[in-house]
Amino acid sequence: MAKRILIIQGHPAKQSLCGALAKAYAQGAQETGHTVSTLIVRDLDFDPILHEGYKGIQLLEADLILAQNAIKSADHIVVIFPTWWGGMPALLKGFIDRAFLPGFAFKYRKGSPWWDKYLTGKSAHVITTMDTPPWYFRIFYRDAGLNQMKRTILQYCGIGPVKVTRIGRVKDTPAAWRDAWISKAKGFGRAA
Repeated sequence: MAKRILIIQGHPAKQSLCGALAKAYAQGAQETGHTVSTLIVRDLDFDPILHEGYKGIQLLEADLILAQNAIKSADHIVVIFPTWWGGMPALLKGFIDRAFLPGFAFKYRKGSPWWDKYLTGKSAHVITTMDTPPWYFRIFYRDAGLNQMKRTILQYCGIGPVKVTRIGRVKDTPAAWRDAWISKAKGFGRAA
């Protein structure tokens, strides 16, 4: 069954392995009949700072409104980013802070510690690159940034299941290794 897939590419650089993975995933998904949209966070025009937290209303820029509409209409969301200092780049975090807002992605319940999840019925695939060996990141850092993305962002808003792919150790790898991962990303898109 064809899905509407949204790829959120969160690497701030114009040329990156994350960018190549996003293109390959999109190509594989399109080859099997899925509809694919891609948001390249660095190309969006928005202020990544949530200046008042959730205490005040900060008007959404046009690109964030378009991003929210793309998130809302997607069946499957793919988030691709590098792991830096154990988590996502600041620009991607700013995008999430500004786009995944109360009233859009979730809603607090008055007088309760519980919340309503507004993005149910969607699945996700988180793909991250890292210089740390993935086994080391899992065991010694306990997947810190990936738990943030998977559990406290995507699942918090109702998205699930969430698959995670760790790609590492990226530093000093030969072109053949990178090409193999790009080919795997294309396969992930075909299997979406």
